[in-house]
Amino acid sequence: MTLILGIDPGLQHTGWGIIVSKNNSLSYIDCGTISPSADLRMAERLKCLHDGLTAVIARHRPEEAAVEETFVNVSGSSTLKLGQARGALMLTLSLAGINVSEYSATMVKKSVVGSGHADKKQIAMMVKTLLPASQAKKADAADALAVAICHAHQRTVRKLTAGMKA
Repeated sequence: MTLILGIDPGLQHTGWGIIVSKNNSLSYIDCGTISPSADLRMAERLKCLHDGLTAVIARHRPEEAAVEETFVNVSGSSTLKLGQARGALMLTLSLAGINVSEYSATMVKKSVVGSGHADKKQIAMMVKTLLPASQAKKADAADALAVAICHAHQRTVRKLTAGMKA
């Protein structure tokens, strides 16, 4: 049994989701968003992300974490800001001693929906299907649960591949 924390990073809204992966089954534990005020300076917003994620880690004690990779926007400034938020979140996980895996948005979508070009509604629907008890009220939280599901699936693939090499 492994407690997995999935994170969908964002400077305005960071989604997080906790699932349990046991054998071939997944169970929903909790999810939510961390939303720093847009009125705060950048350093304060990053601290808010750190503090919010630290509280989630303290409450749930996840064993592993998965973070969605930065999507490169048309705007270099937006991409840089997202990268800063993602860096603060990954540092928080590292400081907590949690092993972090990273997945592209395409990999997450393929793993959960079966198509790398799925939209947010399709992701939310499949998250609800795979985790019927899910309480994800916002797309960011559903996306974070999708990242956790992707990680659980990839863990299984890695175990099977390792078993074939032995």
